[in-house]
Amino acid sequence: KRHNLRGSMSARGCCYDNACAESFFHTLKVECIHGEDFVSREIMRTAVFNYIECDYNRWRRHSACGGLSPEQFENQNLA
Repeated sequence: KRHNLRGSMSARGCCYDNACAESFFHTLKVECIHGEDFVSREIMRTAVFNYIECDYNRWRRHSACGGLSPEQFENQNLA
């Protein structure tokens, strides 16, 4: 309230409210989390960080970026 931010515009539990974030977290869970037995929170945190910084964002193409990887999209728009 203090910053006049509105967290959601649709009904509670509506996955279409933030489809990009929902898609990302689904992919993260399927490719990085499910099937793993993390012995500590720090090990899980490191695995998630490595997945995001090394595997996901570096090479994966996104329809929201016009079929480019986030790195390619940023380079194209910074030039």
